[in-house]
Amino acid sequence: MPKTDDHRRPLFARCYARVSPRMEAQGMAALRAELLAGVRGRVVEVGAGNGLNFTHYPPETTEVIAVEPEPYLRRLAEQATRQAPVPVTVLPGSAGSLPLETGSADVGVASLVLCSVENQQAALRELHRVIRPGGELRFLEHVRADARRLLQLQQIAQATVWPLLAGGCHPARDTAAGIIAAGFEITSVRRFRFPEGRIPVPTDPHVLGIAVRSEG
Repeated sequence: MPKTDDHRRPLFARCYARVSPRMEAQGMAALRAELLAGVRGRVVEVGAGNGLNFTHYPPETTEVIAVEPEPYLRRLAEQATRQAPVPVTVLPGSAGSLPLETGSADVGVASLVLCSVENQQAALRELHRVIRPGGELRFLEHVRADARRLLQLQQIAQATVWPLLAGGCHPARDTAAGIIAAGFEITSVRRFRFPEGRIPVPTDPHVLGIAVRSEG
């Protein structure tokens, strides 16, 4: 893939690499395991970050194609493949232009990435393209809040400095609605806060679920 597919966020990438182990210990590792339980066949993972999903793929996974546009995180993901129990290939590229043939993946995985892609609908349409009819999209994302006050906080953050500080994150996106609009049917989903705490932050509300790619 050409170098222009790189999306450099060096400060955010290094901060995320430092903070993510603490998130894993707070419960994100268990959520990743839940996200990937039962995954089978060929997988495309978008926005693989530093590869923290890799150790959670079950043995029924035959291959993982992991796409990551940020060069520093991509290097860390390449290192993480050494601990993966299944074959993982890390590639440069963006969620809106995946280096896979149409209908060539059994499962797509999106975790903590659909908030930060430049065009969420383009990314979801691309996932719909590469996942075979009847295949699954597994998603773990922080999303638009139901509570009015927290939604207002998200909207203020999104309109001001939050995307600059948090690697392009847009916390007020209604990602579940976006998944449906792209042609998937959500078959299971649960909402929760992560991490739990007294003081709300824009990224508290999360969803974890499975959607099935339409036959059309």
